[in-house]
Amino acid sequence: MSAARELSQEKVAFIEAAIEHGVLLFGEFTLKSGRKSPYFFNAGLLYTGSLLSSTSKAYAKILSSSRIPEFDVLFGPAYKGIALAAITAVDLSRQGREVGFAYNRKEKKDHGEGGVLVGSPLKGRIVIIDDVLTRGTAIREAIEIIRTQPEAQLVGIVQLVDRQERGTGSKSTVQEVEEEFGVPIEPILNLQDIINYLESRGGYEKQLGDIKEYRKNYGIEL
Repeated sequence: MSAARELSQEKVAFIEAAIEHGVLLFGEFTLKSGRKSPYFFNAGLLYTGSLLSSTSKAYAKILSSSRIPEFDVLFGPAYKGIALAAITAVDLSRQGREVGFAYNRKEKKDHGEGGVLVGSPLKGRIVIIDDVLTRGTAIREAIEIIRTQPEAQLVGIVQLVDRQERGTGSKSTVQEVEEEFGVPIEPILNLQDIINYLESRGGYEKQLGDIKEYRKNYGIEL
């Protein structure tokens, strides 16, 4: 089977839109870890209606066809996760699936309704919607918020991109969080998807070489 056929039409469309709009970039980028990466996915550039629509559809599809079990509320960690969870809730509603949406503030509000949490009460089965797990610090903060709610149960996490690279040890941050908290983490895209796409399209020989060298140095065993 060719690399092109290994990707669904939705993944191909999402990657192409990301490249076209500069969300998926190739070059040299310094990550939080200090590593020099030959590619970078900037979720902050998902700001047009068409891009947000493609993104919400991709999240909704993952939630309907992956290891993520049934859930009641989508939780979007501040800041990028807020918009991602909101648009996903809208897309699910259009499909006839009504779920709650909640997010946290970075700082506790001491007037009005007050508190750190906004939106749906964190009750029942919760799925976190976020962009990329790098060090895992932000996702652990989100998980801790959910664990402080006595009627909430975290059942899964969906992220935009799994870089499939090692954290501090031999496992990736995604694998570490999955094992630590016992919940599945599903990505819309992973590094192998991006490699498959570039191989199928041609004209990306340099980018492919740089990415494969980076994966050789920092990637996890698949």
